[in-house]
Parts: sequence; structure tokens; C-alpha cells
Amino acid sequence: MKAVFSIIFVFSSYFAFAQGAVGIFDSSGDIGNPQTKGSSQYNESTQTYTLQGAGYNIWFNRDEFQYLNKKLSGDFILTANFEFTKEDGSPRRKTGWMVRESMDDNSAHISALVQGDGLTELQWRALPGAFMRDPQDEISAPKDDYSILQLERTGNTFTMRAAHPGEPLQKIGSREIEDMPNEVYAGLFVSSLNESVAEEVKVNNVRIDKPIESTLSADNDQTVGSRLETLNVLTGQRKIVYESPQRLMFPNWMPDDNKLLFNMDGSLYTIPLNGGEPTSFPIGDLDGNHNDHGISPNGKTLAFTSSKAGISPRVYVTSLDGSGTPRQITEQSPSYWHGWSANGKEVYYVARRDEDLFYIYKTPLKGGEEVQLTTEENGFCDGPAGSPDGKYIYYNSNQSGTMQLWRMKTDGSAKEQLTYDEYNDWFPHISPDGKWIAFLSYNASVPSDAHPFYERVMVRMMPASGGVPRAIGYLYGGQGTLNVPSWSPDSQHIAIVSYTGMEPEELTTSTQ
Repeated sequence: MKAVFSIIFVFSSYFAFAQGAVGIFDSSGDIGNPQTKGSSQYNESTQTYTLQGAGYNIWFNRDEFQYLNKKLSGDFILTANFEFTKEDGSPRRKTGWMVRESMDDNSAHISALVQGDGLTELQWRALPGAFMRDPQDEISAPKDDYSILQLERTGNTFTMRAAHPGEPLQKIGSREIEDMPNEVYAGLFVSSLNESVAEEVKVNNVRIDKPIESTLSADNDQTVGSRLETLNVLTGQRKIVYESPQRLMFPNWMPDDNKLLFNMDGSLYTIPLNGGEPTSFPIGDLDGNHNDHGISPNGKTLAFTSSKAGISPRVYVTSLDGSGTPRQITEQSPSYWHGWSANGKEVYYVARRDEDLFYIYKTPLKGGEEVQLTTEENGFCDGPAGSPDGKYIYYNSNQSGTMQLWRMKTDGSAKEQLTYDEYNDWFPHISPDGKWIAFLSYNASVPSDAHPFYERVMVRMMPASGGVPRAIGYLYGGQGTLNVPSWSPDSQHIAIVSYTGMEPEELTTSTQ
């Protein structure tokens, strides 16, 4: 365990604050000079933060608490999981996200918090020295004891969302703070509401994201930062493997369980699970590798989509050990690979053939005519993935009005819908043990036939035979996050990519 402690203190009549980076945050320390001093640490191996903090309260016209923060400007989204480590303690102890104008103990601020008794709500001080406010008289805020908290800034409007593990984020409330400056302090906090005792909280899956402009194009110089991550589907714990100011996409888990394969800047790369620098994966003279790729069930062959020399995309296969010459599988284009048959003898892909709609096809590896599996009556279809038992092809379709998950037999018959909810669900991937489907969910505000990379999305999981989905990851991403099969061999993790509009220097963390 690597813990980082701050050791340089600055004193004023309002606060005693320690300077020094802790994980992704710029500084940590106590606001309001509480009687019992607090601290903040970062465990690099688990990417978890631990805060201890005392203080009389964060209330009335001044505050006392431990604060771990970072300077941010413009719009942003803050998301994390919070857990008090002690069963006893004040029922009014507080932890969560805070956005603050200054380090003065009477500063204007707004907090998305959960208390020891489970009360989950927004609290704010609109002006320096003003009395604190909360929305209990204006907004229903039941004591739901949420552990996943999100605070989003859009202009001077702050929106709080919260969730229990496995559930979608729910809007708790929003508030406009008119005089909040563009540059603020944002971060994690804890206050025990007991001046003589420090309370402890553990915080994981900490992500600070800046929204990406929906009009992003080749002429737009906004940075699109990427995080290549692993996600434990049983616990929801995420771990960053690699970060880059370039756009990373479409990770696969390698069969040896030691590396990830992913797309970056039109080429394929591998990287060890414990981090390091990417290594180029050879695909011969096929420059401009498009995106989708995946490994055969026997772990020996890689299928991928490439736009060689500006030609419309086609599907190719090559040896996973990097030897040999890639071989073209689909004669017609555009064709976008998405899945393998269970016996590794066929590839499943999405293609357009002289019409506006994309349909699902399959083709034998040894050669032969492609077989069309969906038609216009099935709506817009994408993401075909074969089940390990060889019985089904899972896919997503907006046939019923919104994008939902479906499956059909491998000959295209017996199509059945699997999800029925308000979200737009994309890219089903079946776990190697055949028990689970991992997939990506967009909010209903996103058109059913669109899958942009700049949205708040969920990674969800459900039984392969059907059932109630549960959320296992909350992130900023979309296209590129989970397009291709990314399960670990033991069916306990998946690899994902999240995105942010952070600047390059803000992407540097202790994982690199």
C-alpha cells in the first residue's frame, strides 16, 4: 500500500490546510481548523481513497471537516462510491462530493452528501458567511442511504444523482448558485460532527470527468482523454490500467489473462494488466484499422475490421500471435465485425448492402456466401455476439421502438426480446461461462439509433437467459466503451474505456 500524506501546513484565522497531491487530487487538509486533525490517503494498488475527519459540522455560517480537492473550471461530472468504515458514530456524520469557492471556513459551496443515518441530499451556502440551506422543504429527499453519489456542474446549475449498488442513478435535486466562480475547488470530504473524534470513510471508483462537446469534429481541438479500465462485475470495483490524451477504444481481454488488446489512433496495441506502455500489435499492411476486433473461442485467431487504403471497411482475420498475413473474410463492404460462432468457424458482423439500414450477417471463415440474419422488419440492428453453447446470437435492435437487447437462433430464427426498460441498450457480450450478459445503456434522451461517445452511460449485467438487469458501472463514455467482447477468461471482469474532456496534464495519475 502506498499512502501519500501532506506535511506542509498553511495557517490563517479561517483554516489550516495541507498542500500536496493525493492520487488525482491537488491537495488535502482540514477546513475550519477542527480540534481533532484529519488526514487523506491514497492506496495505489486498489485505487481507493481513505479520509479521516472531525469537526463540529458543515452547517450554519462556517464549516469544519477534512477536504481532498482539485481545482476545476467550467463544467464537470464527479462520481464515486462512499462507505463509512465504522458502524457507530454520529447519525449526522457527513461525506460526499463538495464544490467550494474558497478554503475559508465560511465559503460558498454546494455538497452532494450522505449522512450516517442515510439521509442523502444537496446542501449549500449560496454566499460567503450565509447560513447553510438544504432542500427538505422544497425537494423530497428520503433517507435512502445511497452509497454512489454524483455531482454535475452545468454552468452555475449543480445536479445531484445517487444510487444503491446495482441500481441506476436517480436525480436527488439541483440548485443554481449564481455567484459561484468559474474556477472552484472540487473534491471529497468527511466531517464527524464530533470535535473530539475523527470519522473515517473509504471512497472508490473516483472519477472526475469534463463533458465533451457533442459537435466535436476533426476541426475541434478539444482534448478527448481516455481511461482503459477493468471492472469487477461482482463488486463493481474499477481499476485504471492506462490513461492517454488520445482516444482509446474497444478493449479485448487476452486469453493468457495478462494483457488487454485495444485500439488507439487507428492501430492495435496490447498492454499488461498491471500497466505500463502499450506495444503495437502487428496487422500487416492494413493501415487505418477501423475499430471492432475480437479473439476466437480457441484463443488463436483475431478478427478485426479494417479500412485498408481508404476502402470501405471489411472483416479480416489473422493469427493472434502476430505471425502470418491477415486474410480478408468479407468481399462486400461496409462490414463491421462483432462476434464469433462458438466453434470459431463463422464470424458475425453488421453490414449495409445497397440500403440505408444495417443488417446482421454471418460468413464462414473457410469462405462462402454470406447469410443475412435480420431484415427491415427487425429495425436497426447491431452488436451480434455468439453464445458459448452455440445456440444463440445476441444483438441489439430498436424494432420495438427503443434500442433493446434481443437474441435469435444462429440461423436467424426465433427472435426474442430480452430487455424492456426506458434505456437504450447496446452491445451484448456473453461471459465465457455462458451465465451473464454485459452491455451498455444510454439514457432515453439519446436517439435509439445513435451511440455517441460523450454521454453519461451505465454498464449493466443480466442473466444470459433473461432477467432484471443491474448496474455495475457508471461512467462517461459510449461508442468505444464496450463495443466488442471484453470478458476476462474467469468471467469475473470486463475491460472498458471511459472518456473525458480533461487536459493532458489532468490525466496524469499514479497509475502511470
